[in-house]
Amino acid sequence: MKLTRQTAKQRLAMLREQLQQYSYEYHVLDQPTVDDAIYDGLMNELKSLESTFPDLITPDSPSMRVGGPILGGFKSVQHQLRMLSLNDVFNKIEIDAWVTRTKKLLAINSIAYFADIKKDGLACSIIYKDGLFNQAITRGDGFVGEDVTSNVRTIKTVPLSLRKSKITDLFLHGRTEVRGEIVMYKKDFALLNEKRAENGLPLFANPRNTAAGTIRQLDPALVITRPLYFLAYDLMRVEQKDIPMNSKAYEMLKELGFIGGEYAEVLADEQAIHEYARLWENKRHALPYNTDGVVVKVNDRAQFMQLGVVGKNPRGAIAIKYPAEQSTTRVMDIFISIGRTGAATPVAILEPVIVAGSTVQMATLHNEGEVHRKDIRIGDTIIVRKAGDIIPEIVKSLVPLRNGQEKVFTMPSHCPDCNTLLVKQKVDEAIWRCPNNRCPSRVQNLILHYVSRGALDIEGMGEKNVVAFLDAKLIQDPADIYILTKEKILQLDRFAEVSATKLIQSISSKKYPTQAKFLYGLGIRHVGAQTAIDLMHHFQSIDKLSTATYDELKEVEGVGSVVAESVIAWFADPQNKLLLEKFETYGVQPVTSNFVSDKLLGKKFVITGLLETMSREDAADKIRALGGTFQSSVGKDTDILVVGKNVGANKLEKALKLATKQVSEQELIELIT
Repeated sequence: MKLTRQTAKQRLAMLREQLQQYSYEYHVLDQPTVDDAIYDGLMNELKSLESTFPDLITPDSPSMRVGGPILGGFKSVQHQLRMLSLNDVFNKIEIDAWVTRTKKLLAINSIAYFADIKKDGLACSIIYKDGLFNQAITRGDGFVGEDVTSNVRTIKTVPLSLRKSKITDLFLHGRTEVRGEIVMYKKDFALLNEKRAENGLPLFANPRNTAAGTIRQLDPALVITRPLYFLAYDLMRVEQKDIPMNSKAYEMLKELGFIGGEYAEVLADEQAIHEYARLWENKRHALPYNTDGVVVKVNDRAQFMQLGVVGKNPRGAIAIKYPAEQSTTRVMDIFISIGRTGAATPVAILEPVIVAGSTVQMATLHNEGEVHRKDIRIGDTIIVRKAGDIIPEIVKSLVPLRNGQEKVFTMPSHCPDCNTLLVKQKVDEAIWRCPNNRCPSRVQNLILHYVSRGALDIEGMGEKNVVAFLDAKLIQDPADIYILTKEKILQLDRFAEVSATKLIQSISSKKYPTQAKFLYGLGIRHVGAQTAIDLMHHFQSIDKLSTATYDELKEVEGVGSVVAESVIAWFADPQNKLLLEKFETYGVQPVTSNFVSDKLLGKKFVITGLLETMSREDAADKIRALGGTFQSSVGKDTDILVVGKNVGANKLEKALKLATKQVSEQELIELIT
């Protein structure tokens, strides 16, 4: 049946409304009601109709999230209402002083306050006209910001039209301004840096700078590839009476289609403020985004306006800042660490210092460019912090404290372990590499990778034992592990009869690994555990994979050009061919890992805490054997969280928020047996 323009118009209106509803359920409520395939199917239909009837495209269509390149850079735009900054306070005395001051200025004894998490992102103002997305402006200097409309339009948590409901009609007419923070979640930032490291690109410094830098890209097509979130914290109208309370603004923001404020609370007095700040100082690391404090405002907006502004700071709000988990120490030296793929990484040796509760003695400097960009010198006094509360990171050098004795770091031209000339495989690559497959550091790290729990999991082959075998020239590569004998092992002082026997038994039990485990253990650059599984499910054997063409590799879901090129290069290397021949000669026979059944097909599992009856890797293998998928962190698509002993709060809290099913270890055993 031929589609008329009128019929197409009606269908487009219905599609837009439905897609916006699905987007609201997914991004705001975190409760998707349909699979991604359904959303994609409707989106494809929408785009097809719009291509047939381009004059029917509307500004709020979900297809309009990607704009064209921004020509001529960003234009400056004056804010209709100034974007203010907040006074920082750091302790109970300063909080109490602010509470006392607000009461005195308002001449009242009791004030209701409103508190929320202070997100560490890029402040942005979004203007809607008659309910439609119109413009997005950065904070700038508070008076004038940059027009970043095209880029902000790509963020999926920014509604292109305000959501209609029984209580939102007022905000769908005239000018409505929504303010919030554009952030990148910590897990997304970690994944982004992981991919950049694999591709030899410089690592981003932190989620906030990455989010801000992304929004200032001139190509929205690049912006849409990076996972950004807009977390709303304010709603503004010309008429003050439209939003009498800050708490009311938050309620209305959710109704209009925004996320943010899920932890916000109305607080009765200063004691409640102290308790709220203390609560989130302890729980902030479980949040998906970075925060350095909480914001507290006078809840009544009329009172807030009455308190006025001093300079650029409103009297009616403060930011309670948490003490930064940073410290100062000195750089004693910088050495080069060679990884299993040959990456030559500068590492700073630090004068020991306690940061975030643990002693820090070393910090990676990532690559030569990072050292010079931050101007880190041997002898410098530096600021060090725990990046993501885990990895020690040098923030910067304290240049005014230099005495002239500091030494500028120079990247060596040759590998410090084998004296091979360091190279860059691509001109624009940031990382120098040792190309020598027989480099002692590369060999050691490759063997450690091969025997690790994620790969072959050979018990008794810890770092000290591997080093001892290498020093005694009992092994030269991962294949040599299989020709170790008890007699050879007993030549070393660190082994006795029992430990040597156990190690030989452990090695012997790993002569028939699954194809995927074996492939992962080979340490091919860019081939992680899941990629190895995907490749083996597709090709079924190492032999077939070894002769695969570039186009054949690209057919595997999740395998891009970088992985394909890396796999081809690895199998083309004569030394790697010899290594595979040695494995075969020594009786190592990888086996095809097929599903035992499809009992758990499509189910995604995460494990938190310690399991008593099996290792996490064993549990993951059993889940995969039944068709399930093992994940490292809880997400929207996680079906089951297995809760073991001594669990951390992060995964449990996220599972509760997402209503993810939780099972005990015993219940898992029943599922996988």
